[in-house]
Amino acid sequence: MKNFNKKHITFIGLNYAPEDTAIGLYSTQMVEALVDAGAMVNVVTAFPYYPQWKIAQEYQSQPKYFQEDHNGATLYRYKQYVPDNPTFLKRILHILSFTKGSFFNLRKIKKADLVISIIPFTASAWLGGYHARKHKAPSCIHIQDFEFDAALQSGLSSGSKKVIFKFLFSLERRILGKATTISTISHKMLAKLQTKTNQPTYYLPNWIDVHQVDPSTAKPHSFLQSEKFKLLYSGNVGDKQDWDYFLAFAKALPQDLYEIIIVGAGAKYQQVMQAIDQENISFYDPVPFAELSDLLCSADAHFLFQKAEVLDTVMPSKLLGMMASGKPSLVLGSPASEVKTVLENANAGLYFSQPDVSTAINQLEAWRQDPNRRTSMGVEAREYVLKHFSRKEILSNWVSELSQLLNN
Repeated sequence: MKNFNKKHITFIGLNYAPEDTAIGLYSTQMVEALVDAGAMVNVVTAFPYYPQWKIAQEYQSQPKYFQEDHNGATLYRYKQYVPDNPTFLKRILHILSFTKGSFFNLRKIKKADLVISIIPFTASAWLGGYHARKHKAPSCIHIQDFEFDAALQSGLSSGSKKVIFKFLFSLERRILGKATTISTISHKMLAKLQTKTNQPTYYLPNWIDVHQVDPSTAKPHSFLQSEKFKLLYSGNVGDKQDWDYFLAFAKALPQDLYEIIIVGAGAKYQQVMQAIDQENISFYDPVPFAELSDLLCSADAHFLFQKAEVLDTVMPSKLLGMMASGKPSLVLGSPASEVKTVLENANAGLYFSQPDVSTAINQLEAWRQDPNRRTSMGVEAREYVLKHFSRKEILSNWVSELSQLLNN
């Protein structure tokens, strides 16, 4: 059904293909769903840089403003400033750079029946509001992460920065207040959103494709060849994870029985790698998307150690891949987190809220000694995530929601 036959949609977001993790993956698949529904989509985005925080090699020689086509959509890119070490102030420069370049890219788009913007960055939503008013079009915001709340909870707002954050939250309220509709990815984030705005809101969770991570077709990955119990973390190595707890946990874990594999990149990657030197810990750069299923399904268990204070600002997309792999997960985080609800409803592993090393090690020992238990938990985890977070169903419902908005 061509819900958007010949409708012009402008999609604004920092992250996009060829980035194939986190927000970049979801934004790309959102646009592909719109194209499949008959829309003519213009995407205003940055040069690919995440999670390495470096402009992708194949784009480094391109001009500052670069236009290309991707799977039926027209992309307008701006080569934004990307800091090697993304401190608080450098992140602000990063945002301002993207905002400036995207403002000029938006002027190249002459028609828009609908404008969709992705937070983070909130600057994308500001740009989306400007563009929507110019074209007298509805403006939709989708929030993957409350970036200002997350920065506060991650400890990036200490000292004199508090004045800046007071201004940022005021700006956020004004931007959200001008949107036609706003969606976000978890029920607790939806509740937080409703304290920030009176505009219409709806639940739009992230999703997983049945074939994206599939134990039935996965092959052993070269990073996970150890005969030991293989414990995997794959994703962004950033401020929201509790790496201090990880270091204490890794040092206490029996090295003769367990192998820890970290596959990723991010602001904390080098720091974590330099802080620990053990023979049973390996660090690798992110794998191509085509290898993700093999990687996740080759683990015996996954781990995700979140800072307890990071609450209701983000629902980690990596959790869906962990669960879809058919392996149990060990997750540390706030007792009020929606991740806890999902993991426990699925019987997909252990969620614990006190950063106690013995709790984690005792659970891993129980799993190591009972492979049948691991298998049954993994099966339940996969069944749950495919039932509740199916890409086809979620995106179909979203397209219908937007179609009704345009037809009203």
